[in-house]
Amino acid sequence: MADDTTPEDTASDGPAPAPQPADRPVYVIGGGPGGLAAAYALRAQGVRAVVLEKSDRVGASWRGHYDRLHLHTTRRLSALPGLAMPRRFGRWVSRDDVVRYLEKYAEHHELEIVTGVEVSRVERSPDGTGWLLHATGGRRLTGAAVVVATGFNHTPRVPDWPGRDTYTGEFLHACAYRNGTPYAGRDVLVVGVGNTGAEIAVDLVESGAGRVRLAVRTAPHIVRRSTAGWAAQYTGVLVRRLPVGLVDRLARPMARLSVPDLSAHGLPRPGTGLYSRVTEGAIPVQDVGLIDAVRKGRVEVVAAVEGFEDGKVLLADGSRISPDAVVAATGYVRALEGLVGHLGVLDGRGRPVVHGARTPSGAPGLYFTGFTNPISGMLRELAIDAQRIAKAVAREGGASLSRLPAQSRRERPTRSPAP
Repeated sequence: MADDTTPEDTASDGPAPAPQPADRPVYVIGGGPGGLAAAYALRAQGVRAVVLEKSDRVGASWRGHYDRLHLHTTRRLSALPGLAMPRRFGRWVSRDDVVRYLEKYAEHHELEIVTGVEVSRVERSPDGTGWLLHATGGRRLTGAAVVVATGFNHTPRVPDWPGRDTYTGEFLHACAYRNGTPYAGRDVLVVGVGNTGAEIAVDLVESGAGRVRLAVRTAPHIVRRSTAGWAAQYTGVLVRRLPVGLVDRLARPMARLSVPDLSAHGLPRPGTGLYSRVTEGAIPVQDVGLIDAVRKGRVEVVAAVEGFEDGKVLLADGSRISPDAVVAATGYVRALEGLVGHLGVLDGRGRPVVHGARTPSGAPGLYFTGFTNPISGMLRELAIDAQRIAKAVAREGGASLSRLPAQSRRERPTRSPAP
């Protein structure tokens, strides 16, 4: 195992000498799939990459997902660069197998990872030739470039519903939901009909919940995960670069053929086109049992939540309901404002203005990956982005980069937690 410290760390008993420009690595913030893929791709280009992960293990966000989660993308199109997913994982890889894969990925490529270090702020280095990272324990780390890969699902988002603070019933965000066992025989309201909300509703039904209601504000597009062996992801890949309007038109007849009309059950077909919704950030719901559950009345679709009052949930249609528990599948925010918001690299919704191999205007050497949710599959796009970023860094980094000797490009040992 490597030593716990790195030359560029600021030790607790005093600052270490600042690294010279040619000694500076590329820092990758985040040890999820995007960060690991970027680190591997950078090393394959001969560039030293150091992953900074705030938790004690890689793949932290994946470890916290609900138990029944499986990828909606195929195993073959979900692998990261340099290592295929094992065939034994099956076509739709489970959460636990994704975690196993990420652990194996870091080990197989011997990536340089420092755990237990959270980066709070990124700014230009005083000499203007790189980036200065402010991290846990007062560390000040200087890198030639930075790849921000802190994740799409970073910080749980809970709407500011009136009365929410005084609600005394059981309330949890979907990030805290593991399985339906504790809710057997109980009345549960799931708020939000993205893929997470849809799967949790089905999981509750299959786990024996007494009643399951699904609060919906905007009816989603629903697609079959696979039809006659053809995965929905394959279609997503094929249409990825086509004009939005054309894809919208093509998707309408396909939806009518493959998905029944659920209007009578509270889920009408959306008026906005499928790909138009994707460009706005709304990925279609891939069916893993929701259609049948809604048709059979096992999942009841109700109006959107408007607030809480006297222990009841207020819905947009004026009704009040009293579930035993509320699960808010209301998504996440990127939470990048404190990290890079002062650099002018975020849009009005807190998302990076560019991603992949492009860098923001005025911020050369600052890259972002994993902050979009493409129709062709998140993991597939992370793999593509990683290789593009690595090539851009190697091409544009110049003399400031810490280069690896040719014999060392099989990476270095995984790092143990920093002090």
